[in-house]
Amino acid sequence: MGSDPHQLSLLQGFGTPKNAPGTSPAAATNRVARVLIETSLPHLDRIFDYLVPEILDAEAVPGARVKARFGGQEMSGFITRRTSEAPEGVKLVPLAKVVSAQPVLSDELLQLATAVAERYAGNVSDVLRAAIPARVAKVDKEFAAREAESVASDTSLPDAAGSPEPSPGAAEAYAGYDGAADFLAQLAAGAAPRAVLASHKSYGPASWAAQVAHAVASVRQSGRGAVVVVPDAKDLASLEAELQRVLGADQYVRLTAEDGPTPRYRNYLRLLHGEVSVAVGTRSAAYAPVQDLGMVALWDDGDDLLIEQRAPYQHAREVLLLRTAQIGCAALFGGVSRSGEAQRLVESGWASALTPSRPFLRKAAPRILNTADSFQQERDPMLRQARLPHAAWLAAKEGLERGPVLVQVARTGFSPALSCQDCRTPARCTDCNGPLAQSGRSAVPACRWCGRLATHYSCPECGSQRLRASAIGALRTAEELGRAFPGATVVSSSGEHIKSVVESKKALVVATPGAEPVAPGGYAAALLLDGNSMLIRESLRTPEDVLRRWFRAASLVQPSSEGGLVVVTADQDTVVAPLVRWDPAGAAAREMQLRRELQLPPAVRIAALTGKASGIEAFMADFELAGSLRTVGPVELQTREGQAHDGQAREHQLRELQARPGEGGEHRLLLFFSYQDGPTVTAALRHRKAALAAKRVPDPVQVRCDGVDLL
Repeated sequence: MGSDPHQLSLLQGFGTPKNAPGTSPAAATNRVARVLIETSLPHLDRIFDYLVPEILDAEAVPGARVKARFGGQEMSGFITRRTSEAPEGVKLVPLAKVVSAQPVLSDELLQLATAVAERYAGNVSDVLRAAIPARVAKVDKEFAAREAESVASDTSLPDAAGSPEPSPGAAEAYAGYDGAADFLAQLAAGAAPRAVLASHKSYGPASWAAQVAHAVASVRQSGRGAVVVVPDAKDLASLEAELQRVLGADQYVRLTAEDGPTPRYRNYLRLLHGEVSVAVGTRSAAYAPVQDLGMVALWDDGDDLLIEQRAPYQHAREVLLLRTAQIGCAALFGGVSRSGEAQRLVESGWASALTPSRPFLRKAAPRILNTADSFQQERDPMLRQARLPHAAWLAAKEGLERGPVLVQVARTGFSPALSCQDCRTPARCTDCNGPLAQSGRSAVPACRWCGRLATHYSCPECGSQRLRASAIGALRTAEELGRAFPGATVVSSSGEHIKSVVESKKALVVATPGAEPVAPGGYAAALLLDGNSMLIRESLRTPEDVLRRWFRAASLVQPSSEGGLVVVTADQDTVVAPLVRWDPAGAAAREMQLRRELQLPPAVRIAALTGKASGIEAFMADFELAGSLRTVGPVELQTREGQAHDGQAREHQLRELQARPGEGGEHRLLLFFSYQDGPTVTAALRHRKAALAAKRVPDPVQVRCDGVDLL
């Protein structure tokens, strides 16, 4: 069937409007736009030149979002700069469209994203995907209307006089901390001190949130801004409450994905235009475009929620460290415990330590009792068989007379793991081999991976149909404690039902690590159960992570001078001892000494190459080894059954394997190298990734740097 020439001409005219960018002459000045294309392909992670049509001249500002033709398709990107210099002998393609004239990509942010990509051997566009919120058209119109009304109207916070005095209330928040007054005075005077804070409390006017809020207030006294990053929504709520009390509700904005695209983008633009000078939020807030940034702060850097879940898997701590180095601002990294990375900052002299004095701690910290010590074992012969030893039961009974009691358990659900009653073989799904769990006392066991019901389960080893709980979750613990203490209110906080505050005085609060609600007056007692099951997880970070969770829970308890008591049930004295002494800095120092002797992270850096054995071999074929580089592997990754003891970790690893092409034959090669050689190694990894991607090799390799779960 033939085509009508008249119809074809109409179609061509419809596809090319009269004022389309492709038909418009080039801009008179700075006619070349340098554009960073948004792509995950490593070999395209660079700047490309485009011609700026005259019709787009006013909107095509540096930092604007654009559409540009690339490889036969229209792709998104950002203008990094405008210039009059064009490549010789090359006919430039014109920009297709300016999506938004808001300059969301500043030079400072581009420099930071480039540094992050270089450190993690990733793509700049992947970093910007986490840094810049998605555009919302109606918010763009709001800010365009404001600029049209009056560019001169300034709604930014007034700069306070540079007073060296700390903010009101800071003395109470930092009482007992050596060097805190000098740190706050330097912030108020416009200096850039760096410190690692060891907070001892998570409630009241001396809480960690109050300490961070007063540090922000001190920075604001010098007329500068601040960025504060926390792991989750619960910590964000605690920090916001203190910022409202210290600064005021209109003196900061929050950046978190939980708020949705519109509030997040609006707050991002408010910071970009200087309307507000303080940003708080979860990990993406590390890139907040605060003008005249005076301090970055991070709370609880050991929490893995601060790790970006998409490539290049950057940690918010490293983003803030790079940002500090880039602009020379102050830094405050805090936690009740101390991570190995924070300890390294102190030992290297990069940061000073803000810690409470020992005489102050003896009064301010709760008393810690370990049920596994010899004295308790002699008094309670059934201690090793009981999940709730007599000392823990007595602490709960006496604590309920004075206030709420916290009970920390390792797992969510009712019975998150089942095994055969007769031979103790773990019960697994016959379809996908996932672990079986029970959601209630009379519920049918079901697979935690695929959800399949195990209605007629029989043990593959002995044939028994009887099951027992090999792990007890928060819901079953709450049920059992409700029967043991009939007069008390039992509150559960775990999984998708996390509570931020508990008000009832006579309440037993059962929570998983990280989900503990805050009691305004502090808990009278805390029971840290399931310590042994938490410590059996096969990971280099397990002792550090478990100790961090214990310290966080203990910081919610009233001081020993008011009768506060924490009971911990675990056999490993080397892990429990720092909690009993309340010595997080000592624990971190000893752990770092061991890591240096064994040349393991964070004493050294690590990179993992994951893929098929043939792909890893091809990747390393022309890879230049640095002086300190040593390799381990490649070794085949474990099967689904043996990947991890922890259910959540196992499910995460399963998803990670499913996300990559190929069902089997996954191998991993580990590279260990010094911090000094880090830039050389990661640059070589990026170059190798780009070279192989350009060749379209059949077996791609995933490169991941400094992953905390790799060992």
